[in-house]
Amino acid sequence: MAQEQRLIFIIFGGSGDLAHRKLYPALFKLYVKGYLRQHFAVIGTARRQWSHEYFRQTVMESVVADIGDQEQIASFAQHFYYQSHDVNDAEHYIALKKLSAQLNDQYSAGNNQVFYMAVAPKFFGTVASHINSEHLLNEQGFNRLVIEKPFGRDLASAKALNDSISKTFAEDQIYRIDHYLGKEMVQALPIIRFTNPLLAAVWNNQYISNVQITLSETLGVGERAGYYETAGTLRDMIQNHALQILGLIAMDRPAEFTASAIHDQKSKLFSQLQLYSAEQVDQNFVRGQYGPDAKEYQQGYREADNVADDSNTETFVAGKILIDNDTWQGVPFYVRSGKRLRRKATRVDIVFKPEANNIFATKLAKIVRPRPVVLSLVIEPKQGIQLLLNATTPGNGLRTTLDELRFQPPAASLADSQEAYEKLLIDIVEGNQTNFTNWSEQYYTWRFIDRIRKRWDEVQPDFPNYCSNTFGPEASDQLLKKDSHEWIFGTDYLE
Repeated sequence: MAQEQRLIFIIFGGSGDLAHRKLYPALFKLYVKGYLRQHFAVIGTARRQWSHEYFRQTVMESVVADIGDQEQIASFAQHFYYQSHDVNDAEHYIALKKLSAQLNDQYSAGNNQVFYMAVAPKFFGTVASHINSEHLLNEQGFNRLVIEKPFGRDLASAKALNDSISKTFAEDQIYRIDHYLGKEMVQALPIIRFTNPLLAAVWNNQYISNVQITLSETLGVGERAGYYETAGTLRDMIQNHALQILGLIAMDRPAEFTASAIHDQKSKLFSQLQLYSAEQVDQNFVRGQYGPDAKEYQQGYREADNVADDSNTETFVAGKILIDNDTWQGVPFYVRSGKRLRRKATRVDIVFKPEANNIFATKLAKIVRPRPVVLSLVIEPKQGIQLLLNATTPGNGLRTTLDELRFQPPAASLADSQEAYEKLLIDIVEGNQTNFTNWSEQYYTWRFIDRIRKRWDEVQPDFPNYCSNTFGPEASDQLLKKDSHEWIFGTDYLE
């Protein structure tokens, strides 16, 4: 049984979709597994006029599909309390402080508090300011703040956001959630890199030709169209998810596996991203927007509700990223992410350089044609590791073929695996910041992204420029062909 944690959760936006779809099911799993037992309570706040009983009913409905019987679900829901709340009203924070203190005594919660911002980012600073001015922080126990992306729209707004919450919370109290950092294979990247000597020895520009990070989705924007019009794929997927994966792939070996050491190495790596001029952005980044599919069964982005008829919001990004350090000098890191693509996948394909001294290059050149070795780290939908190696076809002498070595976790172990939010909530209650982002990382990634966004805002795109159910615009393939490379995923390389 897990170590029981004592604390009060205060969730701003407790009546919302994020709370019911992600947070309450994850908290219930922590309850079932013993991380939460008797000494915790959850306060949900929102503008709606709900009673404790009605709030508990919505919580029970949100977890009914998860493990646990009705008696267990009902017992869990009894730890939930609701307060109608206006984020701008100081009196409401005073009432919230009183309720939290009452529940802390009632549940012997150890004066520990987690403030979770499940509200729009524009309210983060307001809420943090009132937490400070109305003295909601406990002097004993811990106080932790959890915020969801987007962490700003650019470097200036991200800095303003960080400054506003830093007046109340120290950096070691702030947990910036990027749910991709809660995925099993993403968390496994340091283990794969730093505990396998055969990989550690070749993890550099001497042996690696290029690295490809793909985050492809088959769905369109759906009900998120209103949000997507203000964000786009560059902000929604590249600045955070794609670059965080890149950071774990490319960072130097930390001195130890601690949150501070990991963040130091990722921040250092992000500070070494080559900053592009406007001309270099044109050369190294591609954007796209999906139209209908070839048979027009699926509507284009501009036909979606809450999307302007002439919208220039990108739903696809592909880019070439260069890192200015000795380890990765000259190695392109290609990232791409898009909606309404042919197949769903999150993966890293590491393409190795061909053997420089090919002993078959003379006498057997026509039949022995080795291809680049590829190590693929598949994050979803079916996590695993694949290695493409040159081998021979049985019965055909020395004629080469690509053989695949594949590892996928057994179905039984996957059934017991934890969902990303469950993993991240465990880290929050245990005070482990390893799988979150810090301000330094945000600073450098926004600095990099701002150059691209600024250039794109100056140039009118020709949208839509790719059909639904494809792998994006042709310019995405040309981006790699210019360097004599090709995308591994979505081509016949894997066939």
